[in-house]
Amino acid sequence: MNQQAAITCIFIDIGGVLLSNGWDRHARKQAAERFTLDLTELEERHHLVFETYETGKLTLDEYLDLVVFHQQRPFTREQFQECIFAKTQPYPEMIALLRNLKEQHNSLKILAVNNEARELNTHRIATFKLNEFIDGFVSSSFVHLRKPDADIFRLALDIAQVPAPQVVCIDDQPLFVQVAESLGICGIVHTGRRSTVTKLASLGLTVVQDGVHAG
Repeated sequence: MNQQAAITCIFIDIGGVLLSNGWDRHARKQAAERFTLDLTELEERHHLVFETYETGKLTLDEYLDLVVFHQQRPFTREQFQECIFAKTQPYPEMIALLRNLKEQHNSLKILAVNNEARELNTHRIATFKLNEFIDGFVSSSFVHLRKPDADIFRLALDIAQVPAPQVVCIDDQPLFVQVAESLGICGIVHTGRRSTVTKLASLGLTVVQDGVHAG
């Protein structure tokens, strides 16, 4: 019977795990209502360009030109951009969990592996100080690859310089976890803090808060 390798690295998703999703369909629906946009047209245009946008081949201004400002609007680009940035909400318990893991497991590496457009990703990292406990960001807009392409996980392994069996991938999308697992990476489908804490503990990554095991 093969023994599980000790986990020395976490690949963490951001949207849906540490923060709310950024510019998702719910945010676009709210923006369409606020700015009186045709939601069907907004969605059609978004879906035609979002892969190019998320892989860093369009700037936010170029994306907005194609999706929103292809016609005259009674609001400014700055107002719409502010709306996009304001949609993010943090998940404080998950941020605290990752901070505590990093503090309590000295040799643990944490890399973000996420799909996000550059400007929004940079804003979210800075606003919620994610770089204080995440060692590197293998973000789609930075590396021009996006999940579910297995190459983004291969690149993350190269950057981390950790063997796949020593890595655990935490993501709220089962498909992305499946792709990571196909490379020999351990996978956790994140559905909530408690279940993720339990699964991490089963892999040897326990976290202690105030002298008691969390979760």
